[in-house]
Amino acid sequence: MFDFLSTLDRKLLRDLWRIKGQAAAIIFVIAAGISLFVMSHGMMVSLDETMRAYYERYRFADMYAPAKRAPDHLIEQLRALPGVNDVEGRISGGGLVALPDVSAPISARVLSFDPEARSPINNVHLSSGRMMSPTRSDEILLLKSFADAQGLGPGDPLSITMNGVRHEFMIAGLVLSPEFIYALPPGDFVPDPGRFAAIWANKETMEAAYDLDGAFNEAILTFAPGANEQFLIDELDRLLAPYGAVGAYARADQISNKFLVEELAQLKTMGRVMPPIFLAVSIFLLNVVITRLVQTEREQIGLIKAFGYSNGDVGWHYLKFVMAIALGGALVGWAGGFWLGRMIGEIYQAYFHFPFLVFVADFSTLGLVLAISAFAAAAGAWFAVRSAINLTPAVAMRPPAPPKFKSGDGFFRAVSRLLDQPSRMILRRLARQPLRAILTTFGIGAAMGLSVMMRFNVNATDYMLDVSFNVIDRSDVLVTFVEPLSDKTILELQGMEGVTLVEAFRSTPVMFRHEREQYLGAITGLPDNPTLNRAVDSNLQDVEVSGDGIVLSEKLAEILGVSVGDVLTVEVREGRRPTLEIPITGLVESLIGTPAYMDMSALNRRLKEPNRVSGAYMKIDWTRRDAVYDRIKAIPLVAGVSLRREAYENFDKMIEEGPGVFRHIMTVFSIVIAAGVVYNSARIAYIERQHDLASLRVLGFTKIETGYVLLGELALLTILALPIGSALGYLIWSYIATAMSTELYQIPTIYKENGLGFAAIIVFLATAVASAFVQNDVSKIEMATALKTRD
Repeated sequence: MFDFLSTLDRKLLRDLWRIKGQAAAIIFVIAAGISLFVMSHGMMVSLDETMRAYYERYRFADMYAPAKRAPDHLIEQLRALPGVNDVEGRISGGGLVALPDVSAPISARVLSFDPEARSPINNVHLSSGRMMSPTRSDEILLLKSFADAQGLGPGDPLSITMNGVRHEFMIAGLVLSPEFIYALPPGDFVPDPGRFAAIWANKETMEAAYDLDGAFNEAILTFAPGANEQFLIDELDRLLAPYGAVGAYARADQISNKFLVEELAQLKTMGRVMPPIFLAVSIFLLNVVITRLVQTEREQIGLIKAFGYSNGDVGWHYLKFVMAIALGGALVGWAGGFWLGRMIGEIYQAYFHFPFLVFVADFSTLGLVLAISAFAAAAGAWFAVRSAINLTPAVAMRPPAPPKFKSGDGFFRAVSRLLDQPSRMILRRLARQPLRAILTTFGIGAAMGLSVMMRFNVNATDYMLDVSFNVIDRSDVLVTFVEPLSDKTILELQGMEGVTLVEAFRSTPVMFRHEREQYLGAITGLPDNPTLNRAVDSNLQDVEVSGDGIVLSEKLAEILGVSVGDVLTVEVREGRRPTLEIPITGLVESLIGTPAYMDMSALNRRLKEPNRVSGAYMKIDWTRRDAVYDRIKAIPLVAGVSLRREAYENFDKMIEEGPGVFRHIMTVFSIVIAAGVVYNSARIAYIERQHDLASLRVLGFTKIETGYVLLGELALLTILALPIGSALGYLIWSYIATAMSTELYQIPTIYKENGLGFAAIIVFLATAVASAFVQNDVSKIEMATALKTRD
């Protein structure tokens, strides 16, 4: 059948078929690493290319410059700034959407839009329906994700409260926008499609609703290549300062873009850390398999060389053996990575609301994974292939010299009275081949380490949710106002039926500066002894926020390079826009965002705006929530309402559908590694000791007792691997948690015993399955044939 193949190639096929189980195990281990690489690399490229194309096609703004009220004629002056390509002035306002079947307030952001503009900045992608008519003030465009979540479509009516006045509109079309890839309700860090609506209306409608006739309250700009970003921010702030500028910021600080960029960074981290672990294990497995093959084929190697084959022919033969396995792993991994990438791509497209997202895993990626697999194969086989090349025919055709076993004799004499004979056989073999035992233990430990790491990831997520929503923020409802209001507004909230506790806060946008570092953020003013929204330290104990000092989150202090006792320069971006020098009096734990806290009275005093509040945290009687919601929706200057219980559930859902998918994939892959290492180790031990096992059967050992001699060694190595796997999991998770922490989310390095127990169970199950297959081989030993085999 294979007459067209050379003699060595036919031998290669026979050898591969003979160890098909071991080869398959190694192929799947290699495939796991390659799949992760293809998925993460392809997803990263796909998201990056999609983001770039989407931003470019729909002219996503490079900079935003909010203000209170700037005249339209200022646009030409802004357009004349060096490096500016185009400028548009628009009106942006908050609002509340009222739906007949939804009692909870729904936050909205309403933007002016010119449907007749040929190529507007921050253009929208029409998904269904039509563009709104420029002559109809009652038509709007609605963000598709919100419409889908609420069952709305073109032609449906929609009631929106803007600036305290209720307006009735008709939905002309559903759209997607690069500005709302990651659509966040005010006060939330988690997208909730059904609780946040982005709406586009004619400018005349917006001018009337927000009393901005002939004016705008936000400039959006695009740059020419090479534009000086910081210069433009400074110039925009200067030109818009007389009109209540809040502070210009670049695309990098636009919240939707920021989340997307950090998602790309996390994918890059995943692709950098995980595949090398799998490939390192596959190198180990290939080394063990090819070394054993060369040892058992010494006589064949001698005969091959005696028949005239060169050292190069022999070396190339065994190198092709491992390359065939590596090629199989690469192809399976590429196909698996492509499938996983398509699956993850569908999740990302629904999650980030792209109009298009095509997973990219082209043939250049296939070439790359083939090269990676070839390198892994060559690295794993190098020493064994070199030993095959160096064997001379005379030496190869003689049996290898028996090894000398002396180092463990004293030890075994000491413990011989404590163990039965099969157990002494197990320990003696481990002591006589310590390197193989150590490598096998580390291979099993690596598999356990991945499981430990993924379980620690689950623990960290649970900790983030608990601390953020049960320890720091213990409210039910967060209400934010369009602008700071008199603290008498709090009395109105406190008087609502069903409200049990109200806690005001003051928030102001600022630019933090320290030496060369700067950060655009906000200061939150807290009341005395807060209970609903607290500042806590790393031990989750209350941090006192009092006096004229500022308390920073540890992440913000790290970004600015400051510590307690330093003085921070704070440029306020609203009101009188003062520049303040504030001492740092403490650091707090924060797992979401980069908050900074001050005493609310001290902050208002510094701003020279006494008795002002930006919103309130509320505790309510959950059975009367509908009445509370109705009263909140009637307050004219409410910018947004966040429901903390829903925020918690959305955050949990986001983690489960995003990182949670990776956790499940990694758990499956860790099982593959464990099974691959254990099965290969057991099979090699079986092949090496087939003669001994047959002798035991002849001497009267039962199949179970014979299997115990072989598999007891494997069980002991698995037990020894547990502390190694625990340590590796600890180290891997510590690195990943640090590498994947961002300004938006700080991943805690939480270590719990249940993570170790879960991983140990996975390893033991993999060992049990692999042992069952090998025990089946032990039961089928042909004693006569095995005893004739030459060692």
